[in-house]
Amino acid sequence: MRYYSLEKYINLFDGYRKVFKIDSHHLMLLQLDGDRYLIESNCPHREYPLSSSDVDGMELVCPQHGYRFDIQSGALKHFSEEPCRNLLCFDLVDRDNEVGVMLDY
Repeated sequence: MRYYSLEKYINLFDGYRKVFKIDSHHLMLLQLDGDRYLIESNCPHREYPLSSSDVDGMELVCPQHGYRFDIQSGALKHFSEEPCRNLLCFDLVDRDNEVGVMLDY
């Protein structure tokens, strides 16, 4: 496992959203109500980018087909076509004045 720095705390705010590509991982860092989440950045249904998705409460809504995922757990909450797997969620690591992630490489 290797540590990857994502963002300095000073740059984070509620509504923050940024996509990262680290090796084969496509990730999106979000901050909502003071809490930070790191999830995969493409919908597992058809790989549509979630960077422009809406947030409804604690659910991320895919703009392509309206699939809804729980931001905290990644669980699929609603689907409009066939069901798909849950979103992958990643544990964030606090280090010094930044947030990052440990990933296999």
